[in-house]
Amino acid sequence: MNLESRRTTNHPPPSIVKTESTDDRKPSSPSPLSKKIVIKSADMFTDMQKEAIDAAIAAFEKHSVEKDIAEQIKKEFDKNHGPTWHCIVGRNFGSYVTHETNHFVYFYLDQKAILLFKSG
Repeated sequence: MNLESRRTTNHPPPSIVKTESTDDRKPSSPSPLSKKIVIKSADMFTDMQKEAIDAAIAAFEKHSVEKDIAEQIKKEFDKNHGPTWHCIVGRNFGSYVTHETNHFVYFYLDQKAILLFKSG
């Protein structure tokens, strides 16, 4: 298992905006629900990034409590990509994590941040 500390190495697909400063946020192409999606940092292939965004949108549609949203996203990735995934959802948190190579994404869906990574 290859683990590395958080660093950005992947390029996002053209429809997703990637920025390093919160002042530079720009909306991506409108989704069916007109959600603003901003990839802040990623070490993940673009197809898996899209899957993470789709999982987050579905979880936000089903749940209103951040803990339940994180649980749904984590369980979906555990099922689809094997254990052990971790997911944090919220408006105000800090983090410093170690993750498996190509298994980290940190993005905003409207005003909520989603941190999803595989470790362990």
